[in-house]
Amino acid sequence: MNNYESVIIINDNLEEKQKKETIKKIEEFISKRGKLNRTDTLGSKRMAYEIKKQKTGYYCIFYFNVEPNVIPELERICRITEEIIKFITVRIDE
Repeated sequence: MNNYESVIIINDNLEEKQKKETIKKIEEFISKRGKLNRTDTLGSKRMAYEIKKQKTGYYCIFYFNVEPNVIPELERICRITEEIIKFITVRIDE
């Protein structure tokens, strides 16, 4: 298993409940396929540039260990989840 870090930006116009449900959905996906080490919720932040006509986003960072073949599926889930406006997953070398 490899170490990964995934940053997702959730639409800031959503209600707090919807944001928490989106985070929980990603956490459950990771936990079923590997080990979720921790989740850092940074909250609402101004983005460097406008994405989908949004100037702010709700940032969340996931640190986890999974097999490499899980990453494409995680990215597919992020891509089709309407609440997520941007995401990136990178491998962490230790």
